[in-house]
Amino acid sequence: MGVGDRELRVMQSFGAPRATTNPYIRMLDSALSSTPGVAHLRFERRRALLGRYDVLHFHWPETLLGGSTRTRVVIRRLFFALLLLRLRLSRRIAVVRTVHNLELPNDVTRWERKLLHGVIARSDFLILLNDQTHVDGRTPDTVIPHGDFRSWYAGVGVLPGHADRDTIAFVGLIRRYKGVERLISVFRESEASAQGMRLRVAGRPTSTELAEEIRKLAGEDPGIALDLRFLSETEFASVVTASEGVVLPYRFMHNSGTVLAVLSLNRPVLIPRTDVNEALADEVGPGWIRMFDGDLTSADLLSFLPVARAERIEDVPDLSARTWEEVGARHREAYRSAIASRRSSRR
Repeated sequence: MGVGDRELRVMQSFGAPRATTNPYIRMLDSALSSTPGVAHLRFERRRALLGRYDVLHFHWPETLLGGSTRTRVVIRRLFFALLLLRLRLSRRIAVVRTVHNLELPNDVTRWERKLLHGVIARSDFLILLNDQTHVDGRTPDTVIPHGDFRSWYAGVGVLPGHADRDTIAFVGLIRRYKGVERLISVFRESEASAQGMRLRVAGRPTSTELAEEIRKLAGEDPGIALDLRFLSETEFASVVTASEGVVLPYRFMHNSGTVLAVLSLNRPVLIPRTDVNEALADEVGPGWIRMFDGDLTSADLLSFLPVARAERIEDVPDLSARTWEEVGARHREAYRSAIASRRSSRR
């Protein structure tokens, strides 16, 4: 029986999703579970080392290295090394890797970096999330766009609600590179509050120092509301839908699930200009994505909502190319291609 005629046993690098699991992973888990021709296997260490499967699909492989204690970290590193050894010795298992990020994490050790490079070297096939992701060209690849969040939010009972006019928001985990400090500073410098604008910043900072800096920058400005804590998906959606638009002033942005989450809730976004974001703006239609060049300025902030109102033609952005049924089917084809690539490399 050929590869195209039988069910493929595909193990993902993630286990059973939890409440705090990345929504992309939870939606992919659901999509692959219902994709014909794919036996969807969640990650289990014993099965990964000893079990039978056709494909191992990595997402963020560094998540397999972490641990709450030093002993656990060492054990996980040893397991990872054994898994790489099995994959190197196996002539049958194909390795697929989704390129979520262009660079490896900065906070990994030299040993961990070597292990992660081992995954990169062993990859038979790559899944890219957009056409603007540039890889070395030596490994076969395909583009499978990030699916939308509409079915996800409908599944947890969230529907786009009434927006507070002239209210903008930042929402999500707050890291240095996301530019929240700059957003608050520009909001205050532009005297946006005096012009009737309101800013909500909602999400958990990655350090107490960053949280204190954000509070200090916001000061006593009556137009700024801070909610510096972890948000559930429902709370995330509530912040988005209560705002007229969302500002994500990242210093670097490549693939952002947050942008798609906001668009899935029918709210426009202000984001940095990149090739990826320009392509997404063309895809979803006019008025939904506004871009800024360089650092965010007062002019960018003050013109965001008026321009979005004026340019928007449709009541909802066009996300028709991003259904999860299509995402699942395209993953199945990617797995078949990976197996074919693995077999050809053995000749």
